[in-house]
Amino acid sequence: MTAISVSNLQKTFQTKRKAAGLGGSVRALFQPEYATVEAVRGLSFEMEQGELLGFIGPNGAGKSTTIKILTGILHPNGGQASVLGFTPWKERQKLAFQIGTVFGQRPQLWYHLPAIDTFTLFGKIYELDDAFTKKRIAFLTEAFEIGDLLETPVRKLSLGQRMRCEVAASLLHKPKLLLLDEPSIGLDVVAKQHIRDAIRTMSAEEGVGVLLTSHDASDLEALCHRVIIVNHGQIVYQDKVSNLKRKFLTRKLVEVRYAEEVAKNFALEGMETLKTGRYGVKLTFDTRQTPADAVLSRLSSAGTLVDITISDPPLEEVIAMIYEQAREEK
Repeated sequence: MTAISVSNLQKTFQTKRKAAGLGGSVRALFQPEYATVEAVRGLSFEMEQGELLGFIGPNGAGKSTTIKILTGILHPNGGQASVLGFTPWKERQKLAFQIGTVFGQRPQLWYHLPAIDTFTLFGKIYELDDAFTKKRIAFLTEAFEIGDLLETPVRKLSLGQRMRCEVAASLLHKPKLLLLDEPSIGLDVVAKQHIRDAIRTMSAEEGVGVLLTSHDASDLEALCHRVIIVNHGQIVYQDKVSNLKRKFLTRKLVEVRYAEEVAKNFALEGMETLKTGRYGVKLTFDTRQTPADAVLSRLSSAGTLVDITISDPPLEEVIAMIYEQAREEK
């Protein structure tokens, strides 16, 4: 069954043009000029119930705007959308009882009060029975490992602790769909892992679908089965995450530190040297051309290894490459 159905969705904004010079500033004050920005342009996609879907793209691609439309916060300028059978901007209140939302930079927990107070308030807002609310809080407390955090004022929690409480709060009323907009922004590796584990648990045990935006490729790899990439308000790629990795995440970044000083002209077969320091070197290689075991062998033969890190390139680079390829194919 379809959880989200979007057809030819469009959203534009009017922004004031910045005037140059003093005369222009005065004129703009009384006769402002506006520019039209197309945040979402003819977007169409579907998401099945219980699916874990990544919805990604560079800054300004239209991700947050789309999620705000799907939650009913914004009204589109054109097109249609259905979320769990509701038209979001027409039936926002009914839809709110069926979905959970987390905006990474827009907290919903009361800042000066303990998180448990917000949980209890949400129970009242969602018209939950007191006994159910208490039982649900206990379940989420265990799932998100926040038992020692609930009585602490939110302002005293770390960002990672607060985000665990934020996601847990969004699940209090047992929603069928969870919309997460950058929930892991600014979090360390351990905090991200806590949130991923809890989301996976909730998806497996309760069948809640997840629409996730993130700039972290590891979020997609850990949580999502399918990914949609947007740029300038349009879909430029959609496929399974496994296919995305196989097709595009083939270039790896390698950072190495040696016990001995590194030659300024440091170079190895099958690898491109990006930067050299006194003891360290940064390189890149393509897994389709050079196997990882060959890379490790060549690096170790070049000197005594002190430390080595192999990572994927930033997701923004992958997205830019996909968008560039889509543009060339038009």
